Amino acid sequence: MKRGLLVVLSCLALAALMVAPAIAAEKVVAYTTLDEPLAREAFAAFEKDTGIKVEWVRLTTGEAVARMEAESGNPQASIWYGGVGLGHIEAKNKGLTTPYKSAAANHIPKQFRDKDNYWIGIYAGPLSFASNIQRLKELKVEAPTSWADLLKPQFKNQIQMANPGTSGTAYNMLATIVQLWGEEKAFQYLKALDKNMSQYTKSGSAPGKSAALGECAVAIGYAHDQVKLISQGYPITITFASEGTGFEVASISLVKGGKQPENAKKLYDWGLGARAAEIYAKMGVVPFVKVQLMPGAIPIDQVNTIDQDDVWAASQKERLVERWNNEIYSSR
Repeated sequence: MKRGLLVVLSCLALAALMVAPAIAAEKVVAYTTLDEPLAREAFAAFEKDTGIKVEWVRLTTGEAVARMEAESGNPQASIWYGGVGLGHIEAKNKGLTTPYKSAAANHIPKQFRDKDNYWIGIYAGPLSFASNIQRLKELKVEAPTSWADLLKPQFKNQIQMANPGTSGTAYNMLATIVQLWGEEKAFQYLKALDKNMSQYTKSGSAPGKSAALGECAVAIGYAHDQVKLISQGYPITITFASEGTGFEVASISLVKGGKQPENAKKLYDWGLGARAAEIYAKMGVVPFVKVQLMPGAIPIDQVNTIDQDDVWAASQKERLVERWNNEIYSSR
């Protein structure tokens, strides 16, 4: 009897050893450009729904593309989740991502997904101005409602935006100005704007947080980042450029040669569903899947947006960022 029991226990122990590696393999490594609180909540929900662990690293759009390019011979991540669509187009053009036709893609409007299935949008957000109401009162100036307003002398050293070399948000702004007025006039404007700039941050969401704390009067960034700050009680007002503004299509791509392709596809599919959309919406963004929005969230069809050419903007990024560095940033 005892011998029989020992045999059974030995078999169970052996079975456990055989199953353990399989359980350990149920993971996916992700680079994400979602804001950290949103990434944490979204990936926790995915893990709860599927049992697949997400090992993730938060990077800006520029950092994510650079990391994938540096690792292209031995990819460390299997999916890039979030980040400005321009960066995903750049990654596609550099051969860093791989196509995937998700069954969940039909929920996403055609203009917000790649025709070759390399990337797909999860939500859209317009560029905006976030102004600290108290600082505006101290400076005796109204919140800006145009790109031209940002050049007012009252805003000297009172504006923040991110660096276009590291931030997809900031490159979206640079490309917006070029598409509005042409490259020469755009750079004349950016040089004038530089005189009112107090700081270029690494992350696109950082300027809004500075404006919320009164460290600057105006921040240039995506509207959904400012909606979150307002919901937390900060004295922020959101306005948009009357000349027209750019917008991001936060997207997902699979990394070419990623080590967990099947689990990455499961995360990709999950990220396009209603469960994920509800989590996005709680953070102030407006997902393409229709769910209840946070109060104050601003759908992109309610804003005067430019006729944005993301494919053109992605193809010009290295050249325009280099020119911006040479003519504007290097002179600071």
